[in-house]
Amino acid sequence: MVEDESFDRGRDRSQPNAGRQQLMAACSLATETELSNAIDSCSEAADAVDVRPPETGLVMIRGRVGGDGAAFNAGEVTVTRAAVRLATGTHGFSYMLGRSTERARQSAIIDAVGQLSAAHMERLHKEFVAPVTKRTEAAKQAQRAETAATQVDFFTLVRGDE
Repeated sequence: MVEDESFDRGRDRSQPNAGRQQLMAACSLATETELSNAIDSCSEAADAVDVRPPETGLVMIRGRVGGDGAAFNAGEVTVTRAAVRLATGTHGFSYMLGRSTERARQSAIIDAVGQLSAAHMERLHKEFVAPVTKRTEAAKQAQRAETAATQVDFFTLVRGDE
């Protein structure tokens, strides 16, 4: 059982890939240092071999007016992808917005390590996902507080019975 279940909030255990999805979401928000630290704590990651070296390209993103209208091409974004294989034969994949080939490769390694066993996944959630989630939530709260400090409340004064 997990000691600290704060990272587990919002995790849907009825979906078998929910843990992997959360892990990859954390990878997309993590800094290169956080990814590197997570890899350094996993001895299984030391012998990762590139199946597909990181490569950068463009993908077209689509949007919908109001979320449910007709789809339209919103524009292109830069994406970097990578695929690795551990000595155990487990494969890891990642697609990252941006041009950082190192972050894409690190994320693929973390994906592969997370698939080794439930214990590996739980350890990554505790030591990697929880701190990244905590850091991003703190940054969001700070942004909300800064925005709230500049909020202006408008009100109307009514004179008499007019």
